Amino acid sequence: MKWKNLTSQKTILNSLLHQLNIQTPPSPHSYAPIFQFLTGLNLLKLGQQVHAHSLLRGVKPDSFLASKMVAMYASSGDIDTSIVVFDYFILNSRVNASTLLYNAVIRTCSLYGLFAKSVGVYLLMGQNGVKGDYFTFPFVLKCLGGLGDVGFGQCVHGKVLRSGLGFDFYVGTSLIDFYVKVGEIGEARRVFDEMVVRDVSSWNALIAGCMKNGMVGVAEELFGKMGEGVKNIVSWTSMISGYAQNGLGDRALELFDEMCSDLSGVKPNWVTVMSVLPACAQASALDRGRRIHGYASSIGLDSNASVQTALAAMYAKCGSLSDAKICFRKIPLNKKNLVSWNTMISAYASHGYGVEAVSTFNDMIRASVEPDAITFTGLLSGCSHSGLVDIGLNYFNSMKLQYNIEPAHEHYACVVDLLGRAGRLKEAYELTSKMPMPPEASIWGALLSASKTHRNLDIAEISAKKLFILEPENSGNYVVLSNMYAEAGMWKEVKNLREMVKTRGVKKNPGCSWIEIDGKLHMFLGGDTSHYMTKEIYEFLEALPEKMKVFGYVSETNFALHDVSEEEREQSLASHSEKLAVAFGILCASPGTIVRVTKNLRICGDCHTVMKFVSKIYEREIVVRDVTRFHHFRDGLCSCGDYW
Repeated sequence: MKWKNLTSQKTILNSLLHQLNIQTPPSPHSYAPIFQFLTGLNLLKLGQQVHAHSLLRGVKPDSFLASKMVAMYASSGDIDTSIVVFDYFILNSRVNASTLLYNAVIRTCSLYGLFAKSVGVYLLMGQNGVKGDYFTFPFVLKCLGGLGDVGFGQCVHGKVLRSGLGFDFYVGTSLIDFYVKVGEIGEARRVFDEMVVRDVSSWNALIAGCMKNGMVGVAEELFGKMGEGVKNIVSWTSMISGYAQNGLGDRALELFDEMCSDLSGVKPNWVTVMSVLPACAQASALDRGRRIHGYASSIGLDSNASVQTALAAMYAKCGSLSDAKICFRKIPLNKKNLVSWNTMISAYASHGYGVEAVSTFNDMIRASVEPDAITFTGLLSGCSHSGLVDIGLNYFNSMKLQYNIEPAHEHYACVVDLLGRAGRLKEAYELTSKMPMPPEASIWGALLSASKTHRNLDIAEISAKKLFILEPENSGNYVVLSNMYAEAGMWKEVKNLREMVKTRGVKKNPGCSWIEIDGKLHMFLGGDTSHYMTKEIYEFLEALPEKMKVFGYVSETNFALHDVSEEEREQSLASHSEKLAVAFGILCASPGTIVRVTKNLRICGDCHTVMKFVSKIYEREIVVRDVTRFHHFRDGLCSCGDYW
């Protein structure tokens, strides 16, 4: 079939060229059909030859021919020549360019991301008295949305109304999309409500905008009002993606299930699958992610590089680094783009495999893929969690010098963390004064954590007081400093700090952990007694200390509150949420399966030690994902090497 199409195209082209050669004198309108025919065929060399032919025969392009030439060059990827043709016509023609020619250039610049150039051509169009039409305004609005120019966009909106195009649903949809991009959801809704005729694109643009701006309820209302015959795959995918982006993973998964049913009339595609996978990652729902992976395979998406990248990200965030590596390796080298490489570098970093993150980065460079700021965030994080201090500093210094990437706040935060974890607190603190921007909470948080680990009360006080201003409601910062004061016997400071917490009304963020067993999530709070297996869980934990003491375990009560008795501290530690979740996993998960637990806070030192002993006693691999990274416990050891 493809061969027949090629043969047919060749026949048509030969006929057009024959008519051109026999025509005397040559006319611009004789060349226009040829350029129009070549548009979209990616036959740039042939188009250049036809262009040269016209020049040799002394043909001066009129506005119509110039527009066809612009379109041909643009569709062949030669954007520069496309613009040169337009500029040459404007400078040398005695007549004004037509709306068609202006539209061709505006569209070309818009599609290639040359937003400022596109808007400049639109302004020139107005200066020369040429009116825009229903084709002009959508592309101009797209560019203004990309530039974030609210004022100019509102001026164009006024022009649209004066041109009588306010009721055109194509222009109306573009206005909605523009207002959504610049964050003016109220204006987007007003345009939507005033549209006499709406197509599905109008609904989808507003739904996506509401989701982007956190207006989930409004998006749900709009989605509900769409008739079942109106909703298309974009409508469903926008809702699923929006739920995931707003942290409502359970709703994203429910809607995905509904979409997969026979009642929806629409089936997921690769974009939908990519949109729902982050919902699995948010909930650490590995089993659910595997089922979606199976579904994607069943509809032939195994070969899609973007889907494999999204699957790798999902598996990594759900704690299965081995599955993430399998998905990454399935992507052919020539299809591994920057997102694919960044995903794997970040995966290794979050699991504490800094050496592998560095190796993957080197593979990426050898594959001639240029890194970006996200690449270095993952790379520096991996070096930090693995103690690769000198390597990390070298990469940080290479960002600007070798790759022309200006280090941002997150890169400085990684370096402060890198130095702080290694005990080089003075250097880490000095870096905060050398930054080209004011240090934010993540930097002071890294310094506070390092100060706690290395018992540097002076820098801890400085960091904590900065954090009390930057994030006054984060109870964890007060707790860290209070415990450090208590360790140092500074009870007056402990009292003053607690009075500050009380005065500010700061509420402690409760520890919470969850685990997935047979596709169902089980959640535990610290000291939780609400679970149906509470009795068995606490019996398991009560018997654990004696079993661990045989292997040399001593309770690290310095991780509990300092104003209670030693016995109360041990009881407090025993009921930490991650211990409850792991106990439940050991009791209920099938023998030999990996116990995977997610916690909303950083795992404490005693729980970290207990997990090592549990992995050895029960011969289980335990994976704990805390707010900072993953810990893989196996045979009494942790993947972090106790460097965390």
